[in-house]
Amino acid sequence: MQSILDYFASDGAEWLQMVAEHLQVSALALAIAVLVAVPAGILCSRSALADRLATGIAGVLRIVPSLAVLIICVPYLGVGTLPAVVALTVLAIPPILINTAVAFRNVPSEMIEAARGLGMSPTQMFWRIQVPLAFPVAFSGIRTASIEVIASASLAAYIGAGGLGVLIYTGIGAMRNDLLWIGGLSVAALSLLTSRLLAAADNLVRRRLHLA
Repeated sequence: MQSILDYFASDGAEWLQMVAEHLQVSALALAIAVLVAVPAGILCSRSALADRLATGIAGVLRIVPSLAVLIICVPYLGVGTLPAVVALTVLAIPPILINTAVAFRNVPSEMIEAARGLGMSPTQMFWRIQVPLAFPVAFSGIRTASIEVIASASLAAYIGAGGLGVLIYTGIGAMRNDLLWIGGLSVAALSLLTSRLLAAADNLVRRRLHLA
């Protein structure tokens, strides 16, 4: 315990920088994944062929280890932040895409027919009916992806992208348990905090949409 306290006393600023790097890489990868996977998931919900292709690809991506994706990216993208973001984006896309497709596909057809009977345009039906009803399941995919990305972002240090993984790899190389504890617990704390914040956001949006 004393060695952990000594680390924060002498290297607290460095720890904060690693936390910032970890969050930056994770947030960027998650944002790109959302921009790619949510529209793709909506498209899949409307096309059986697109659904089979996309979910098949997503299923394959889910079983590929993120470290393997990192190693594959390095010869083409070099080392640093870019390959880390690409690998984490690949990791984040499957749960978001699959959940979004399921969410929009399972919107009750009677709700769509009722909205159409009221004279709503396709755009109005999408934003007023489909989006609110699909939100809970679709957002759960984003929550799952965010936790996976934050946990896997520790691997970014392996290719020089920084983050809390630096502490973990340094602790392994130097046989320093204090660094391993600090790095591991920091990643766990970030994952837990992110989960709680997204759960709060989920509940807030559900109340606004009168779903809770």
